[in-house]
Amino acid sequence: MFKRKNTNSEAQVVASAISHSDTSERNRIFQLSAVVGLSLMALVLPACTPGDTARDDDAQITTENVTEDTQQLIGQTVTVRSDVDDQIGPNTFTISDSGLFGADPIVVVNATGTPFVLPTDIDADVQVTGEVQRFVLADIERQYNLGLDPAVYGEYENEPVIIAQSLALAPRAGDITDNPERYYGQTIAVQGEIDEVMANNSFTLQDGAWIGGQDLLVLKVGQPTTAIQDGQEVVVTGELRPMNVAEIQRDYNVTWDGEMQQRLEAEYQNRPVLIAEATYPLTQQNGGTRTTTP
Repeated sequence: MFKRKNTNSEAQVVASAISHSDTSERNRIFQLSAVVGLSLMALVLPACTPGDTARDDDAQITTENVTEDTQQLIGQTVTVRSDVDDQIGPNTFTISDSGLFGADPIVVVNATGTPFVLPTDIDADVQVTGEVQRFVLADIERQYNLGLDPAVYGEYENEPVIIAQSLALAPRAGDITDNPERYYGQTIAVQGEIDEVMANNSFTLQDGAWIGGQDLLVLKVGQPTTAIQDGQEVVVTGELRPMNVAEIQRDYNVTWDGEMQQRLEAEYQNRPVLIAEATYPLTQQNGGTRTTTP
């Protein structure tokens, strides 16, 4: 009896030890899983700080996004390309998506300090980069002193507004090559597909919507080298001028090898060239377009 009792006690001790060991192992595994899970969450969920882009997808920001997701975008800098809807005053106009029936217009306040001449063509777009806010006339007047008439702007109170830090005409590449004189000497924002990377500082843009149109030559001046490739959809901002190889070399201190220079003179002399101030993939517009600012 004594030995049997001892055997039972030993069995209980062993069982208890095994049970304790299992529990400890389960606890260790649970703790490890929790740590791994938190680590994965830290990787998946980016930090969100004031001024960050509120959207975490690669979709281009549209006027519809601004009107529907206003609260999410408040305080964010976005870039949108859109039709001009109406000019309200010397420093204000509205934009909207003409492809959407009944789309709500968005007020744009020109806070650049430079007058912006709106396009008169019905098909002409503009690119607007600025901060999304709610339109509060008193706040805008206090900050920018634009002399806005309450009788005119009362209907926009608390509606979304973009306080523009950058404004540019936004033609397609085909629009430019078809009628370059209209854009010479102006800063423009051109969306198109890279047709050919010709050199480290030169490439051409084509307009997929423009059948039979000529490619637009782009010259990157004083920009850090960015990874671009044939077929990539990009937005380029810069000034348009006629191509004169000798003047371009003199004004921008650029050089090409003999073969490339001969090609440029033969194929692009006196054609439009866009002197790029910024080049970025379309999905990086904040973006946005997602902005990011170029």
